[in-house]
Order: sequence, then structure tokens, then C-alpha cells
Amino acid sequence: MQDPSQFLDAAFWITIAAIVALLVLSAFFSGSETALTAASRGKLRSQADRGNRGAARALGITEDNERLIGSVLLGNNLVNILAASLATALFTRLFGESGVALATLVMTFLVLIFAEVLPKTYAITNAESAAARVSPVIRIVVLVFAPIVAAIQMLVRGLLRLFGVKADPSSSVLAVREEIAGAITLGHSEGNVEKEDRDRLLGALDLGDRTVDEIMRHRRDIEMIDAGLSPEHVLEQCLASPHTRLPVFKDDPENIIGVIHAKDLLRAMFAHGRAAATSTDPFEDFDIQAVAMTPYFVPETTSLDDQMRQFLRRHTHFALVVDEYGALQGLITLEDILEEIVGEITDEFDAEEDHPIRRTDDGHFIVEGVMTIRDLNRAADWSLPDEEANTVAGLVIHEAQVIPAQGQVFSFHGFRFEVVGREANRITRLKISPL
Repeated sequence: MQDPSQFLDAAFWITIAAIVALLVLSAFFSGSETALTAASRGKLRSQADRGNRGAARALGITEDNERLIGSVLLGNNLVNILAASLATALFTRLFGESGVALATLVMTFLVLIFAEVLPKTYAITNAESAAARVSPVIRIVVLVFAPIVAAIQMLVRGLLRLFGVKADPSSSVLAVREEIAGAITLGHSEGNVEKEDRDRLLGALDLGDRTVDEIMRHRRDIEMIDAGLSPEHVLEQCLASPHTRLPVFKDDPENIIGVIHAKDLLRAMFAHGRAAATSTDPFEDFDIQAVAMTPYFVPETTSLDDQMRQFLRRHTHFALVVDEYGALQGLITLEDILEEIVGEITDEFDAEEDHPIRRTDDGHFIVEGVMTIRDLNRAADWSLPDEEANTVAGLVIHEAQVIPAQGQVFSFHGFRFEVVGREANRITRLKISPL
């Protein structure tokens, strides 16, 4: 082998400088790719709103991830291949044929440490700030490489089509809502998000996927007023009821003709009583229907998100739920929807024994049959399936394929279910414990 010192000329040092420069560019492209893909768009938006121009540019660049990644990968591969080629030529000149293997080892080490691991580690640690700093240069790179990247994208989609794979560039790999829900769940499992916060956030995200028939009060449990009752009986029923709004029916409970608000009823009866103070019966000709509000009906398939918007738009908190045939199925209130987000809302009129779940001293859970599976999962932090039934009683009947008798015990989904209360064909109470 010849003396290597004779090769240390200007071309040698220029090649070394070019390799170093290409490694720097490779590190820049690698770090930029990681920073721009790992940066939180929410944080970038917040910084952009506060006047950070770099964050605003980074936000604009990341809107088209396919073009961004294509441009950065193109630039990164160009500089890596060119650096490897120069290193191979240099080492071959210095060490002959053995220089190829030596160049491969040296460049693998240099690229791995200084052009991959180091810049990407920094970018992940400081994703948003790094994305803001590199955005001006990357924006130019994306514009320059745009025609080449577009051609590559067309070629890739064509090749994928040959294998029966359809690539839709306008579709996101993961829906934003699913991404947020996954981040919240992961944060809770790692101990960074409290259970209550997780339940509220996931409850708000799930409103669009759930319908009113899942949380409505069933018609069997609705307290109604018969329009044929005397005003005294109507007043007595309203005063004894824990509810402020009561549906009014005529002749048949299916025939809802209005909704009475207790405060409206009291005002009207007070005014009518003062006007007829001299009469022996001041409420003799009092018309209950004149006080009732027009009932508001909604289909049972309405999503909770849409229903909440309708409540806010109509400035009302109460709706009657009907099926596709117009038959009354139940009622839903704004409070019912809010409870899906914040949990059970109680006031001074809610008795403690009416709570749908109680834990016994021996670790069992006494659960009302009408309690929804979702509420039970949230209260006990379980994961019972709710695809086939909305309530706990419905889940037991679905799994048992019969209406169980009181005292029967079943085991499924990792839990033991004992029927402790039944009325007619309805399961009223269950004792549940994990197996």
C-alpha cells in the first residue's frame, strides 16, 4: 500500500469538508422530520396565536404531511447517498479495495450517531421549538421538491393499486377524536391524568357516538299528570314531585298534550285564586291545559351531541323521546346529557338510597337494573361491553338468553352477577363482583 500522506492534498480536504457538510444536512433533515411530525399541532396553534411566526409556518407545513415527509425524506436520502459515495471514493483512494468495507463501517457509525440518533433525540425533546426554528428552511425545501415529490406520490399510488391497495391522500391515518381519546387514556394509565378528568373528557368526546335512547328515562318511569284531574289534585301532585317539569296527558298516557312547569303552575293558580277570591271554589274553572307548554318530541336515534345543541338553541331542557312509529319511549333532559360528561348530578331532592350503585362491606356492588353499563363502567372503572345492551339488566338477559329468576347467578365477562330483585319480567337489582 502506498504512503497515505501523498493523498492529503486539496481534493482530500475538500472531500472531507463535503462529507461533514452532508452529515450536517442529514442531521438537519432527520431532526426536522422528527420535530415537525412529533410537534403538537395544538401547541403550535397556541404559539401561533401568540404571534410566533415560526410556529405559524410549522403549522402550515404540517397540514400536508404526505408532501412534507416526502420532501424531507428525499433531501435526507440525497445527502446520505452522496456522503456515502464520497466516503467510499475517499477510502478506496486511501486503502484500495478494503476501503469500501471501511467506508461502510465509518459512515454507518457517523450517520447513525450524528445524523440520526442525536438530532432526533433533540427534536423529540424540544419538538415545538425545533419545528418553529426549522420551518423557514423546510418550507423552501418543500417548495423546491414539490414537483419531484408529486411524481413519486403518483408512482407509489400506481404501484399500490397493482396490489389492490387504495391510498387516499385526503384521509388521515387516525381520526383526531380517536387520537385525543387515545392520548387521554394513555395519560391515565401512566398516572398523568386523573380518573375524573379522563371520564369527563372522554364523556364529552363520546356524545357524537351515542343516541338519546341510551340514556333516556324509560316511559315506565315517567311521572305524568292526567289533564282530567281537578286543579287541587294537579297542584298536590306537582308539590309532591321531585321534578319541576311534568308531562300532561289526556285520556291515554301516550297522548301527551303538554308539559307543565311547576313554577308556571304556581304562578297561574296564584293569579287565578286572587282573581276569584270571593268564589267558594277559586279553582273551579281553572284550565290546566292553558298553562301547559307545547311538548317537544325528538326521535330516539338523535345523537347526544345534536340533542344538546338543540336544547341550547331552543332554550329548553326537556324533550319527549319517540320511536319511528311516533310511540312514546321516554324522556330526556339537558341534565341527563351533562351527567354523561361530569357524572351523577344530585341535589337536595335526590334521596341517598336512590343512588343506582352501592358498595357493600364485603366488596360486592349492589346495582339497580336500570343503571346503564356505561355509568357502571365509569363508576367502578370496569370495561363491561355495551354493544348489545344499554343497561346492566339488559346485559344479563342478553347473556343468559332468558329472564332470570330471583337468586340466579351467572358468570361472564370476568364478573359474577346475582339477581337479587325482580318485579314481573323486570330485573330490578343485581349483586355484582369481579371474579
